Amino acid sequence: MAKVGTPQTSPTLPTPAQGVRWTTPIVETPGIVVLGSWIWRLTRFLVTLPFRFPVLVATVAVSFAAWWWLDWPGLAGLWATAAVASLVWWRTWPDSYRTCVTLRLLAWWRHVFVYRRHWQPVLVISGLAESYQERRYLPRIRRVTCSEWADRVRVALVAGTSPAEFETRVAELAHGFGAPSCRVVVEGPRKITLEFLRHDTLAEPVPALDLPERVDLAALPVGVCEDGSEWRLRLHGTHVLVAGVTGAGKGSVIWSAIRAMLPAIDSGTAQVWAIDPKRMELSYGRTLFAQYADTGEAAVAVLEAAVEWMQDRARRYAGKRRSHTPTVEDPFVLVVLDEVAFLTAYHPDRDIRKRSENAIATLTSQGRSVGFSVLAALQDPRKEVMNLRNLFPDKVALRLDEASQVDMILGEGARDRGANAHLIDPTLPGVGFVRMETSPAPVRVRAAYVSDDNITAMTDVYGSEEV
Repeated sequence: MAKVGTPQTSPTLPTPAQGVRWTTPIVETPGIVVLGSWIWRLTRFLVTLPFRFPVLVATVAVSFAAWWWLDWPGLAGLWATAAVASLVWWRTWPDSYRTCVTLRLLAWWRHVFVYRRHWQPVLVISGLAESYQERRYLPRIRRVTCSEWADRVRVALVAGTSPAEFETRVAELAHGFGAPSCRVVVEGPRKITLEFLRHDTLAEPVPALDLPERVDLAALPVGVCEDGSEWRLRLHGTHVLVAGVTGAGKGSVIWSAIRAMLPAIDSGTAQVWAIDPKRMELSYGRTLFAQYADTGEAAVAVLEAAVEWMQDRARRYAGKRRSHTPTVEDPFVLVVLDEVAFLTAYHPDRDIRKRSENAIATLTSQGRSVGFSVLAALQDPRKEVMNLRNLFPDKVALRLDEASQVDMILGEGARDRGANAHLIDPTLPGVGFVRMETSPAPVRVRAAYVSDDNITAMTDVYGSEEV
């Protein structure tokens, strides 16, 4: 009982900041469970070892058998025979030896001492590690393979993540693993491949390609891809926009495409109509062209003549056919526009600009199905300079001034997938990025260089009387 006159105090109540905190209970795992887990892991490793590393297991097994039955001389003889056979293989079939031995050993080395060793710190620092209930989850390396020019790291993603998270971290990944660049290729659900470049296979100029025996207007050889395969450009059934600053190599793409078409031009199943406002790029081979223009007025006349011929062909095809097959009567027509912005934005005559834009829009929106294609070259891809970009299904991004221009040309997200066209070395004209139909991932390519001597030889053999 409280005494009279004694001050009363209320009991202390917990404040919101002093709420109850729940912690994860710690339960000691019995030793027998831990031992059983170790035994299970060891058994699983030994059982799967022959399937995961068949060559290693077979080598160890054969070596042990040779030692068991023939003692040390037998083992030495076995390895000496293997060394001689390997030497003969290397000297006789170097490509096969490189594929089966050298690149496989390189992949094992890179897997163990580069990627697996630095995997956790690189992913944690670059923000690609996920946490849940105080546990950290990392994407897993499934396999590493090596080609002549790059490492391909197949990765299994953590559930709940997407490839876009890796696409926005390609710079961090490239620097983290000491590679010049990194690209992300989506293989399927929760499966991606990281391509790390080891050396630049496009550093050396590509000479003009040999003329094809058979012209495929849907796959014209114009250069090489980064993996060493041939870069084939589609013209029939599409339109192509080539963007790049001055000296980026736009002329290499144009002339390589024209060169690949020469047999079809000679047979009369294809024609090239050229518009050359600079009078420096295409005028050198003007005898190869069915139509040629180098002024604004003449260029509009050529474009409007192409539109008229295209619409006449469409009227004849209406209700009879839905696709075009190149013939002498109805040849494939390629309209080449060098510096297209001169006609759409820079020409001082407003009427010329308007008529040019209308003609280009008509050709690019209606010409594909009747055998008309537009190959345009552009320096500045901004909307106010060229607002017809979306009418060109296929685009090539050579060296550009700004990072934002990459997505203008190749589409949203192209730069995140590794198409750093704004970082291309100025000493590498003709190098750029394209998007193939089979994959949204951009492909690095280099167009072949067609020299003045090559153009002279082309005009001497395939040229007609000067237009």
